[in-house]
Amino acid sequence: MASIKEQMIRIIQGQPEDSSFDEILRELAFAQMVKRGLADSDEGRTISNEEMKRRIRTWQK
Repeated sequence: MASIKEQMIRIIQGQPEDSSFDEILRELAFAQMVKRGLADSDEGRTISNEEMKRRIRTWQK
């Protein structure tokens, strides 16, 4: 498994040369969110689609 630093370098190197600091930072944050989400899924910390739909409906009121 690659170290955190190696993972970050790979993400940064994958960005276009004209990427801004904010764009790169967004990509790094996105990668971290995906990693956390996958870990949550692996640990069974998920909710059903029906529950998510119910929660979204409460936001729309």
